[in-house]
Amino acid sequence: MSYDLNFWKYSPGVYKEHRRLYERLSEGFTVDGLEALPVPEIRTRIAGAFCDWERIGEDDWERNGYGAFRLFTTHQFVRVNCYGMKGTEMNKFVDILYEYECPLYDPQVARRFDGLEKAGEGI
Repeated sequence: MSYDLNFWKYSPGVYKEHRRLYERLSEGFTVDGLEALPVPEIRTRIAGAFCDWERIGEDDWERNGYGAFRLFTTHQFVRVNCYGMKGTEMNKFVDILYEYECPLYDPQVARRFDGLEKAGEGI
């Protein structure tokens, strides 16, 4: 089973419609109102958290045929495509990105877990 985890950080005072924003970011677009992320630092943190996994490419990791993930990043966005991973393993990504003030957006349930109830302006 695959699962898609997504993270970005709004600029102060900005809040947009998440689903459309997620689609734009997934296509590699830059979106006004989002902060630039320290992507090399985030990638290093993820690599450290999964150091016991085999790195099979610049963006791909797997563990003995059990579980795998792929990173996709832009200067504003981090997406992790998880395959056959346990929830506790996927929570490592959530914890790392939370430290950078990037709460999880889960497109499977169309929800951003930031404690705010509704989106403001559209993009």
